[in-house]
Order: sequence, then structure tokens, then C-alpha cells
Amino acid sequence: MDEPGQRLKQARERLNLRYRDVEEASNQIANRRNNDEFVIALSRLSDIENKGTVPSIFRLYSLCTIYRLDLNEVLEWYGVDLSAQAKDAASIEIKGTHPIRFGAQAYGEVQMPLSLDPGLDLRKTTFLSRMIQRWGKLPMSLLGGTDVKHLRFAFVGSEDWSMYPIIRPESLILIDETRRKVVNSGWTNEFDRPIYFVEHRTGYYLGWCISNEKHFILLPHPASLYPPKVFVPAEVDVVGQVTGVAMHLDQTKRTSNPS
Repeated sequence: MDEPGQRLKQARERLNLRYRDVEEASNQIANRRNNDEFVIALSRLSDIENKGTVPSIFRLYSLCTIYRLDLNEVLEWYGVDLSAQAKDAASIEIKGTHPIRFGAQAYGEVQMPLSLDPGLDLRKTTFLSRMIQRWGKLPMSLLGGTDVKHLRFAFVGSEDWSMYPIIRPESLILIDETRRKVVNSGWTNEFDRPIYFVEHRTGYYLGWCISNEKHFILLPHPASLYPPKVFVPAEVDVVGQVTGVAMHLDQTKRTSNPS
């Protein structure tokens, strides 16, 4: 496979662009962006194509823009695969609960069952792995047919036991930011009661909530042994309601016990 510089050179030559053409085009981008970092001088373009010099993020943007290339694909030429970002991040332990702000490209594609045994009875609990007839790749954004524009992801910290055992530490949660108004009643059990993801200047939290004009109370699950947190309503931002969760049930995944 050609080196990244050579592939960029081939893209330039296919468009019949000279070094001078690329420099002038990058100057236009720099002027529009009011940032000289986007400029690609003749000597630098030569080094990128022939000496393997890695362009800065600004120059790489200019080259992709001028050559009509997909920036994510060109990053892969240089060994930066954005679809692996979420997986790499998952291998790094962060103790505090936090939102995940990766773009959709970071979630890439997943293997999904595209065809199930027509005899599958959805009324009964079933071992689906034995019912799958055909697998295929689907973008993560298509899971559930949801409107991803209003969904956010967050990761429950490895030491956050606030909603245990409903939501364990190191769980991935899905947040619907259109559901930001706290519902104070209307459920019949703890599983039906809405769980909210909340931002405060001291950090991110999740839990059941009680909200009124004077107090915003964040209630953890009783089994967590955590005390409730009381905030001033004006100092709390409800990011949204937790509507989905993916978590380990393997006991070996526990890093500590709630205390």
C-alpha cells in the first residue's frame, strides 16, 4: 500500500493541480479562516508527498478540502482510526461518571443479526445466538431506529455506585436530552421511576430526582448506601433522562463494593 504522502500526491495529480495551485488554494482557506496555519507552502507540500512529513491538523484539513477527500479516511492513512476511539477509551478507567462526546464516527459499525429464525417466538425468553441466521454490519447510529440527534452517551464511573444495583459502575448509559423536565410522580416501582443524568459544577451525577422551587434533590438507590444530594435548583443542569443502559453482569467486573 502506498504511503500517505504518495496517496495525497496521487489525489493532487488526478485533479491536475500543481504545487502552486495547492498553495494558492490553501491561502484562500487561511484567509477565510483567519488562520495562517492552514497555509501549505510549496516546500512543505513537497516534504509531505516525498519525505513522509506528517501534516498538521490544519494543513491536513486544507489538503482534504482542496482534494475533496474525506478527512476521516485520510486520518486512517496515517494510522488514526476514529472508529476505534470509543473502544480505546473504554480501556482507560476513569473513576468519575462523565459524558461521552465522541462523534458518531467514533462508534463505527457493529456486527448485528440481520436475519432471525422465522420460528422465533418473541413472547418467550430466547437464546438469540441460536436463532440468528445471518450477520451483517450496521452503523451504531441505526440501533433501535432512534433519533440520535437528541441522544447522548455517558459512562458511569468505576467508583460510582449511586444507582446500584439498577445501574452498575462502568455501565454505558443512553440519555434522551429532550426529557429534561423532572417528573416527581407517576411511577409504581423503582424500575419505572425516571433516572436523570445531571451536571453540577462539582461533577456529573445520575439518580432519581425531586425538584421544586427551593430544592433539587438527587436520590441514589438505597442499596448504594449513598446519601441524597441537595442542590440549589439554579446550579443544576438536567442533561436528560436515562433511557438505555449497557452493563456487565459478571461479578469479576466489580472494582470495589458500595460503601
